[in-house]
Amino acid sequence: MIKHTVTDSFTYLSSQTLFHAMPEAMLLIDDAGHVMLSNPVAQNLFGYVENELRGMKVEQLMPSRYREHHQHYREVYFSKPRKRAMGNGRDLVILNRSGQELKVDIALSPIVMEKGLYVLVTLTVIDRRRQAEKALLASEERLWLAKQAAALGVLDFDFKHNMVHCDERMHELWGSSPDEIMTHEKFLAAIHPSDRAIHQAAFNSAINSAGNGEYHAEFRIINPVDGTERWVVIAGQVHFESARASRLVGTVRDITKRKTLEKELQIHRAETEILFKQQIAIHTASAIAHELNQPLTAISAYSEVALCAMESGTFNTNEVKHALENCVKQTQRAGHRLHELVTFLQKGEMVTEELNLNAVVMDALKIVHSDGYSDFHQILQLEPNLPVVLANRLHIQKTLVNLLRNAVESMRAANISLPAITIAVKTLKEKNLVIVSVLDTGPGIDQEIVSYIFDSFFTTKQTGIGMGLSISRALIEANGGQLWVDQDVSNGTTFHFTLPFAS
Repeated sequence: MIKHTVTDSFTYLSSQTLFHAMPEAMLLIDDAGHVMLSNPVAQNLFGYVENELRGMKVEQLMPSRYREHHQHYREVYFSKPRKRAMGNGRDLVILNRSGQELKVDIALSPIVMEKGLYVLVTLTVIDRRRQAEKALLASEERLWLAKQAAALGVLDFDFKHNMVHCDERMHELWGSSPDEIMTHEKFLAAIHPSDRAIHQAAFNSAINSAGNGEYHAEFRIINPVDGTERWVVIAGQVHFESARASRLVGTVRDITKRKTLEKELQIHRAETEILFKQQIAIHTASAIAHELNQPLTAISAYSEVALCAMESGTFNTNEVKHALENCVKQTQRAGHRLHELVTFLQKGEMVTEELNLNAVVMDALKIVHSDGYSDFHQILQLEPNLPVVLANRLHIQKTLVNLLRNAVESMRAANISLPAITIAVKTLKEKNLVIVSVLDTGPGIDQEIVSYIFDSFFTTKQTGIGMGLSISRALIEANGGQLWVDQDVSNGTTFHFTLPFAS
């Protein structure tokens, strides 16, 4: 702090001259918060002449909403005064005579005089550019905090120079050093060979200027340093110049834990499904055995009577006839009981609800991905504002899951390099129907067998019993719709099904 004496008139006058000559707005405030001196720049800033400012409370020079808080802050400051430079982030809002609010940056300099403690306040109006710089800095800080919290990596793919600019987290995941320049080739090299087609399909779609430029893909990467395998998801946006892709900016996130949990859930679901099927089989077999036991016992008894009579050589024709007639009756009874049992097992009140098929499609995709059928690029063509349909959610979901699994298995078996599935949902308003189409990029269906694919027990797979499509068609028809395959597609296979509007 600088100590002055009032008797030193030369120093005082020199200080006052310098005070008035300063290009920045300056106020001298006493420990009660009154303005003691102001220079011309400050007078011009606030719109008051010197005599009007002198003696005014400094809180009167700011909006009323800040006055109480500032008075408390001023009292705390005067109890422990210290120099404070500009640019420390503590901006102040002032109010000039015309009622205009201005944001200013301030510097504080305590001065001790014989009459007490004063503070020299220097004010600089923050211009728009500086405000933008501060806003950008704050935004960058928030982004950095968000990145740290979510463990996000950032990449900026410069297509023109074939360079991928990475942050520290991105380098860590890809096993490269921070000073290493990453090319697209190095980026691809870290992707698991079996998953490169997933990236390529998403990449090709994103750089297509006819699309929305969005890139989204989940795949495995192999760290070249320690050989660890991890799952990542990259979400980004392609920027275009003259309809040509110029750069891709995106974030990368490690989702290994999520994928591990999904795999465990998939195994658990499969085990539960097997156990459930076993229990159903046991109960069904028990029910069939119970229903058939009595007529079969009777058939056995009547057959034995007839056989004994015939072996005796002196059998009574009427007795044998009676025994055989009863065998026929018991056989018919067994068949009737079996038919009733099957009808009972199939019977059940179907619970229906109003469904948005777009939401059902997304749920089916989640199930397919969690079951290990994620190695394809999905293309969604979902009509917005769909009319709802009245159907059983589980039936429609099971049908979609079966069609998607069949498509993935078909493309896997054919070793398709860029497997993709298009799911389209749209309305046929003239027929009050919603139509769902599932199109894959597989080898298609042989025309010689296409007419049999919905038959029970017909299959082209090495595993399975050929009931999937048959059951799927039955489920759709039970909900008032139709399921069929498009035979006119030369490349890939398209299945369609319709469902009527709820109203």
